[in-house]
Amino acid sequence: MTKRIITAALLLGTVSAFAPLAHAEMAGSVETETRRVPGLERPAEIVVDFWGIPHIYAANERDAFFLQGYNAARDRLWQIDLWRKRGLGRLSESFGPAYVEQDRAARLFLFRGDMDKEWSAYGPKAKGYTQAFVEGINAYVDQVADGTLELPIQFKASNSRPERWSPEDVVRIRSHGLTRNATSEVERARVACLAGLRADALRAKLEPAWTTKVPDGLDPCLVPEDVLKDYELATKGVSFSPETQRDAALDARSFLAASRGKRDTIGSNNWVVAPERTETGRPILANDPHRAHGVPSLRYIVHLNAPGLSVIGAGEPSLPGISIGHNGTIAFGLTIFAIDQEDLYVYETNPGNPNQYRYGDGWEDMRVERETVAVKGGAPQEVELRYTRHGAVLRSDPAKNRAFALRTVWLEPGTSAYFGSSDYMTARNWDEFKAAMDRFATPSENQVYADTGGNIGWIAAGMTPRRTNWDGLLPVPGDGRYEWGFFTRSDLPSVYNPADGWFATANQMNLPADHPAAEKPIGFEWANPSRYQRIAEVLSADDHVSLNDAMRLQNDDGSMVGRRIAKLFAGQPAPADALERQAFDGLRNWDGQVRADSAAAAVAEIMVAGPLGRETVKLAVPEPARAIVDDGDIGAVLDLLEAPDDRLGTDPRGARERILSAALTTAVAKAKDLMGDDPSDWRWGAIHRALFVPDVAPLLSASDKAQMSVGPLAIGGSASTPRATSYGPDFGVRAGASFRMVLDVGNWDASRTINTPGQSGDPMSPHYRDLAPLWAAGAYVPLLYSRGAVETSAAEVLKLTP
Repeated sequence: MTKRIITAALLLGTVSAFAPLAHAEMAGSVETETRRVPGLERPAEIVVDFWGIPHIYAANERDAFFLQGYNAARDRLWQIDLWRKRGLGRLSESFGPAYVEQDRAARLFLFRGDMDKEWSAYGPKAKGYTQAFVEGINAYVDQVADGTLELPIQFKASNSRPERWSPEDVVRIRSHGLTRNATSEVERARVACLAGLRADALRAKLEPAWTTKVPDGLDPCLVPEDVLKDYELATKGVSFSPETQRDAALDARSFLAASRGKRDTIGSNNWVVAPERTETGRPILANDPHRAHGVPSLRYIVHLNAPGLSVIGAGEPSLPGISIGHNGTIAFGLTIFAIDQEDLYVYETNPGNPNQYRYGDGWEDMRVERETVAVKGGAPQEVELRYTRHGAVLRSDPAKNRAFALRTVWLEPGTSAYFGSSDYMTARNWDEFKAAMDRFATPSENQVYADTGGNIGWIAAGMTPRRTNWDGLLPVPGDGRYEWGFFTRSDLPSVYNPADGWFATANQMNLPADHPAAEKPIGFEWANPSRYQRIAEVLSADDHVSLNDAMRLQNDDGSMVGRRIAKLFAGQPAPADALERQAFDGLRNWDGQVRADSAAAAVAEIMVAGPLGRETVKLAVPEPARAIVDDGDIGAVLDLLEAPDDRLGTDPRGARERILSAALTTAVAKAKDLMGDDPSDWRWGAIHRALFVPDVAPLLSASDKAQMSVGPLAIGGSASTPRATSYGPDFGVRAGASFRMVLDVGNWDASRTINTPGQSGDPMSPHYRDLAPLWAAGAYVPLLYSRGAVETSAAEVLKLTP
């Protein structure tokens, strides 16, 4: 396909420029291909627009989902094939013995229940959608196998081949969902053992305000630091680095350190605005999920059309349907709603039989399954998988007669991540949408809604454990005293046509003020509210919200955390060192905008990344627990610095002054090391850049790695800004909103979206990296819905025949 020019007219704030651009500079001949696809029932078309978004036009629903699978393989074959192999525990079969431990861990967490119950949980059409979807994938895989289509470069680099799918593969894999709070339970138990629960307050702020206690019968010191190693192996991505084998056997302290880095890296923003508060007089719905960045992204935009079906938006490329988007009548978007969906159980095991554990007044047998893992280049290996009534056994300690198992919502029937969207994506009104949430189990989500009738709403959705005698914040004995039931959908909050005329979520604690936390302990660990507070500040002040306003807000760099830091330094004595004084003055006068060109933002974020929290923890947490608390929860740290108490010693305010001074000294030294001696040259964007590196990079030559990588791209924002750009130890962007969407509800062709670095995972495609510079600039492309608009912007047409 000829590469077309995308000009600055696409930049944010010039929405009206899209239409003439499509007719003028982007005009050109449409590439047309006719292809026979065995398994297709009727002739169909896939129209790919200038921005790589496929619009599928099929004669029936079955063919629409068949072609969604076929097209997913066309653009993302390596990605979805690797997702399947990882989830099923079949990496060793393709990549060798380094992956046996990860395969064993993945198999621990496969759904092993009744498949009839599993399928029925998603609704009457889910199995048919999935059957068609995987038949489409298999049709593409078959054409690669027989040489009709090219094998993607990633398979060549890894010396592997794509495999055929079964419908059960899609729903049995559970280890890719975003659930919580097993890791935090273990860390809290370790802190409780080493320093008492008060010390844990700096590690994780609890909301609503809550004081937890050690459950009766639990000795927190018996919880091993590395008890979740199998859980982490099962849920991690696939690494092709030479360190893969080493990572599978991390020592306990390194393991916990690696796990802690995941906090605040995932989440999302969404909001809906009612017609009376918009410039258009129609609802606006905005959504930008935050996930780990990669190439390609973890979301894929697609448009499915058939008689009775017309849905457009984004979903997981390995699943049928969409989870974020609209169907021409209603629009929907999601963010994580922090239901606690995991618990670690601690068992006393029988000294004479380690496969028995105490339950009630007797011993209960573990279920033991043995499977054979095929290994490329080696002998098959047998692995043992053990289960209690609560879930997968993660570890046994025969010397102490203890075993540990994880109970997770996501091993219940009907809990395949995001798959519940197969029901709600075709709802036609609020009542149908709300009822469909009975079938949406994981991840737990804030679902926002808008319709062409001018209505907006929000509903919390997800399977929710009912714990009657504990709060879920620490591991519990598995002897029968601590058992789950489940709340119903009606037990979770929702809002329809809110009085304020808007509703927003950003993973913050948004349970109603009258929520009975003791009777309904849904969850206590939420994201820092900074993103939400900034979104609310903007939306509450604007009663004529436009599409441009919504796009600007998704790319807003305002940080309430930053403002709090600036206020703290405004009351701090000036340092004597000249370089520190210059940085200090910048912080005192900083507006909290984490812009790419800001020196103050660079200093502040370097402090947030470690020094500020660690200096606080050094004084407030007893030494044995400091390594676990690490740099703490930034919200809890700032709360303590704003209102210092006896945790900081006999002179709390003097301690605060010393903490701020030490943190500034460390941050300035780091900034100097990274950006030079002159603070006038410091810029956040100089160290905060997005680089999209393919997962097969370790297998590539240096030149191929460079060609397949995208970036680096300087960008503003942080974990605490609406433009969420979480970063790693090197300050490089690791996670954030790779996909964004702003919907003009009812005037659908005016809607906008972006998906970075591009729609395709094929490095040879023009849509592999084409959207990355637009994304970095805060720009968008059209999310076209009408057939006429799609055909006007067509770049490629695939005419498909049976």
